[in-house]
Amino acid sequence: MPKASNSPPMPPKQALPAAAFYRAEGYRPEASIGYLMRRVLSALAHEIEHQLEPSDLTNAQWLPLLKLHMGDGATVAELARGCQLDAGAMTRLLDRLEAKGLCRRMRSVADRRVVNIELTEEGRAAAVGIPVVLSGVQNACLAGFSAEEFETLKGFLRRMLANAPVKCPPQTPLIPGGPHEA
Repeated sequence: MPKASNSPPMPPKQALPAAAFYRAEGYRPEASIGYLMRRVLSALAHEIEHQLEPSDLTNAQWLPLLKLHMGDGATVAELARGCQLDAGAMTRLLDRLEAKGLCRRMRSVADRRVVNIELTEEGRAAAVGIPVVLSGVQNACLAGFSAEEFETLKGFLRRMLANAPVKCPPQTPLIPGGPHEA
């Protein structure tokens, strides 16, 4: 049975008219939601990495470790997709985690092309502390938010994610002396 949610429902996927909140004239990057979200993500990532320093985990390393611990990927390909990395980047990341003794890779017996990944005892121990750090850092960033504001914010972000793949009409910037000038 799906879990009930207090967040606003996401609209059905359809081509909605683009909003007109931004205008080229007077556009300031520091006032854009993309810039602000990037700053929030950067601040979160910095503090998470700082909090995870004692466990010798970097910001890049905790996500695959946590996903393995939560059962959200058992192969290199699944983990790469779940972490939004290409196979090469995931392989390099797993090399580092394996060198730290946190995971191990094994070829599938059923299909030699598949590489399974499992956490070691040390990896499971390290992964257990990750949600504690993530919860603490995110709660600190949400200081002063009410429960209703928290749910509303999540609903807004989900709606933006639902809108994100929508194609916008191309906007050709007019760069002086560019190839589009006659």
